[in-house]
Amino acid sequence: MSNIEEIVDALEDKISKMLQRVDALKQSNAKLEEDLKQSRLNLQSQQQEIEAWAEKYEALKIAKSMLGSDDNKRETKLKINSLVREIDYCIAQLSE
Repeated sequence: MSNIEEIVDALEDKISKMLQRVDALKQSNAKLEEDLKQSRLNLQSQQQEIEAWAEKYEALKIAKSMLGSDDNKRETKLKINSLVREIDYCIAQLSE
């Protein structure tokens, strides 16, 4: 009988240790998920910042070429033509 009690005690001890380990792993997993969420938010923020800087850079290139710089002159003309077409389209929509 003593042998069975020892086996039961050993099993209870192992189960207790396993449950503690499961709890620790759950806490670790929750922390990792929170870290991942924060990293994703940081990445999204950085991507938005990159897009904003890219737009500012494009605007600066256009402004520079309008000031007489020969660099990016073709791109500036294309952008101006695109804006004129959009304005013409808006005027046509308003006149209908």
